[in-house]
Amino acid sequence: MLKYLNLQKGVKFNIGIYILFMIIAVFGIIYGSSIKSNYSFLRVWEYQNILILLLGIPFLFLQSKANLPNLVETNISNQQRFFTPALIGAVFGILDVIVIKFMLHPEPYTELPPFLQPFPYSLFLYISGAFVIEVFYRLIPLSLILLTGKWIADGKYITSFFWIGAVLTSIREPIEQWPDGEVPFIVYAVLTGFVMNFLQAIHYKKSGFLASLTVRLGHYLFWHILLGIYVQYCELL
Repeated sequence: MLKYLNLQKGVKFNIGIYILFMIIAVFGIIYGSSIKSNYSFLRVWEYQNILILLLGIPFLFLQSKANLPNLVETNISNQQRFFTPALIGAVFGILDVIVIKFMLHPEPYTELPPFLQPFPYSLFLYISGAFVIEVFYRLIPLSLILLTGKWIADGKYITSFFWIGAVLTSIREPIEQWPDGEVPFIVYAVLTGFVMNFLQAIHYKKSGFLASLTVRLGHYLFWHILLGIYVQYCELL
């Protein structure tokens, strides 16, 4: 009975946190729409994006069944769920800033490039962007893969299913965002993209969806948000 109550509590937390991120996305749409006339390059979500996020909600009920931690699992520390993943993401973000901005594009920008947005709107866009990517790159596919692995042969091969899922979900982003440029840069972008996604899959399995999301948020903090602030207020003034 106690186990059932804890499970129900975990699902409620899953849904509550998920809805919180959807609310952030709605505020981003409202705020972005209010300033869109000031920026020709502003990227603003459509409300259809919020509806698409509803596809992830059924999987919030299935985390424990897929041998995945709930979003707020009591036996997982904040160090495991937030601090270590954020540090990992920050390392990848700082690397991208050094390599792409300061090594490959040291000259000042004359306008914000496509991967940057004006602050503070960038906070809403990239938090929501990280969330939607993690829903469709991690939450849905890894849950489906592990549920399948648990069903086949009574879960005998579920570990193998996880590693296959980790690899498949890790190559998706580098392939979808295949970069242009010289071969060394392409190798760097594809390799770091794969490694970061692979580490996200591992942290998802160990510490839950929020750990995977925090890795990406740590990356976005430096690569999209802080770099955007630097370009906006230092290079464009």
